[in-house]
Amino acid sequence: MKQRFKIVFMGTPDFSVPSLEALHTAGHDIVLVITRPDKPRGRGRKLDAPPVKKAAIRLKRPVMQPPSLREDKILQILNEAAADFFVVVAFGHILTGTVLSMPRQGCINVHASLLPRYRGPAPIHWAVINGEPESGVTTMMMDKGLDTGDILMQAKEPVAPTDTAGALHDRLAKLGSSLICETLDAFSEGTVRRISQEHSLATYAPLLKKTDGLIDWRKPADKIEPFIRGMNPWPGAFTYWRNRRLKIFRAEAARMPAESSPGTILKGHADELTVATGQGALSILEIQEASGSRLPVSEFLRGCRIAAGDFLA
Repeated sequence: MKQRFKIVFMGTPDFSVPSLEALHTAGHDIVLVITRPDKPRGRGRKLDAPPVKKAAIRLKRPVMQPPSLREDKILQILNEAAADFFVVVAFGHILTGTVLSMPRQGCINVHASLLPRYRGPAPIHWAVINGEPESGVTTMMMDKGLDTGDILMQAKEPVAPTDTAGALHDRLAKLGSSLICETLDAFSEGTVRRISQEHSLATYAPLLKKTDGLIDWRKPADKIEPFIRGMNPWPGAFTYWRNRRLKIFRAEAARMPAESSPGTILKGHADELTVATGQGALSILEIQEASGSRLPVSEFLRGCRIAAGDFLA
């Protein structure tokens, strides 16, 4: 019979929720859920709970939202939880050595890459941006480093040529929920293996900001296209036309030469929008103006007269 462990779960965004739900369904005793504080959102700036808090309430699990894990009160609560494991999935806080040493069997992290590649906070985005053919999920024992702990298990996931960061995110979240349960089963059965990471092969996936979505038309078309997908849905790829911000959701490399300066709108059919790049051209397929709706480019061009020779910056 598989052992059911006492778990303190730490996570915040949508990516964390399937793992929390899977651990609950598997019968593990989730004695406490720790997540980030509520944040103001939307035009009204009303406080909104993170997805993990909403899931914890739905599952009737106790939940806390400390601003940090360094306060004496929260350290005492974590210690008194007497957990077998802390399971950490996209939590957003770095755990101190004090916290890492609390659970009986250690802290396990679910990370959305095939470590040691793409350590850091944005592995899904960068896998798509860089045109990786494959991604995946890793469970690892946490240590004081950033995603440097021993690997426990890994599961691979192909990256389709049309995948956005959002689409890959959803598949990896589900894959991670299965993998954390398999990992705990291996602990129960005494079959778990810890494998040291090959640190020389490590790469880093830095955090993205809204400004990072600005398209650099000097890059080749076949680099800009996955960049647009990797920025979808957040922070969003964008450009400027006559000081008007345009958000680009989908594009594809165009079958035409482009001898004009990068960013120049090329001559084409009335329902097409093709842009010269540093190498080749890119056909924009789906676009949105700041105050408008997300539209196929043919519909967008009916109300927005972008002409050949105009320039995107």
